[in-house]
Amino acid sequence: MAWDFSTDPDYAAKLDWARAFVREEIWPLETLVPSLPQEALDRIYAPLQEEVRRQGLWAAHLDPELGGQGYGQVKLGLLHEVLGTSPYAPNAFGCQAPDSGNSEILAMAGTAEQRERYLEPLLAGDLKSAFSMTEPDSAGSDPTMLKTRAVRDGDDYVLTGRKWFSSNASIADFLIVMAVTDPDARPHQRASMFVVDAGTAGVNILRDVPTMEHPWEAYGQLGGHAEIAYEDVRVPATARLGGEGEGFLIAQQRLYPGRIHHCMRWLGVARRAFDMLCERATYRVAHGKTLGEHQTVQNWIADSAAQMQAARLMTLHAAWVMDTQGVAAARTDIALIKFYGAGVLHDVVDRALQAHGSLGYSTDLPLEAMYRFARAARIYDGPDEVHRQSVARQILRGYAPPPDERPTEHVPTRRAAARERFAAVLDAVTAND
Repeated sequence: MAWDFSTDPDYAAKLDWARAFVREEIWPLETLVPSLPQEALDRIYAPLQEEVRRQGLWAAHLDPELGGQGYGQVKLGLLHEVLGTSPYAPNAFGCQAPDSGNSEILAMAGTAEQRERYLEPLLAGDLKSAFSMTEPDSAGSDPTMLKTRAVRDGDDYVLTGRKWFSSNASIADFLIVMAVTDPDARPHQRASMFVVDAGTAGVNILRDVPTMEHPWEAYGQLGGHAEIAYEDVRVPATARLGGEGEGFLIAQQRLYPGRIHHCMRWLGVARRAFDMLCERATYRVAHGKTLGEHQTVQNWIADSAAQMQAARLMTLHAAWVMDTQGVAAARTDIALIKFYGAGVLHDVVDRALQAHGSLGYSTDLPLEAMYRFARAARIYDGPDEVHRQSVARQILRGYAPPPDERPTEHVPTRRAAARERFAAVLDAVTAND
């Protein structure tokens, strides 16, 4: 089956519009947003979001009947490549994390009542959400080890536990919480998801966890990474999303396309850093010639171009597989791009920062924030090591031990087999000699 990453002329025109819009309307915000109050940000974003709606690019990840555009993963990937150039662009396009992933969960697993109560106002920009899964006392790379409990009590569930790095939680109107409903079930069937109003008794936001983060790290999230204590939080059984024990399955359905979007956004960041690297190489003089005339910098430029091209093709291929064959078929491809793309992002930003020297290290340029964001990319949505392990396991399933544990390419064994196969010819040649 031939790969096809092409898009129709109408959508190509929308991407051109998005590039210009992000550069002209969003990039200027980067120097202002960190110091502005929430009310001012909401007022700034309102007309931008309305313009995106008019262009038919609002919440492009959702089906039209849910208020989105219904674009496939290849088209979404190409859009996220544009949005990745600024941490504040996704918020203008209705696809900022974690709201975009939460909207997909509600669209996939929510009841009609849950969609009306949470999804519709979320898409309208009237509500903000948080995704609350990671815990301080269990490995984030293994969500089957979650300890937060949700115990059934009549028509309710009672949630107890502690979470952290619940992005946006300190400003969210509701949270989607993963909690263990059956600790004795199989590892991937222990947990369920619940939608919990932020004002529910027992939901205690303890703090926004201080990190290396800057607005770049959050891709337009306007809240921090909260630590939350859930202390006997009582919610009705109707707050559960999907069936009991389906939390892990729902999370995976959310995370797989999200990782494609992450990787394409990283390419947007990398491209912006790459442009800064190349621009710097044209005018900065060191040791009697411009940086671009030094072989080391030439190598940085060539290596960055090759890595970005490889990561882009790998990511679009993963998106294409998901579009044409489904999530299950794309699992290995998505794991590949998650760790490879994070490495490319880091390498390109690092070279651009190095080329700018002390200026790149300062906050006079966005490179230092990009650099911190690039380091976070190797952790969230699964650390690099987990994705590498997943890829290796999938690949090794296609192999089996050789007979007698001798390598298939063992020359003496192959030579003996070849002699046996061509014995008649060899005997005839020997006889003629």
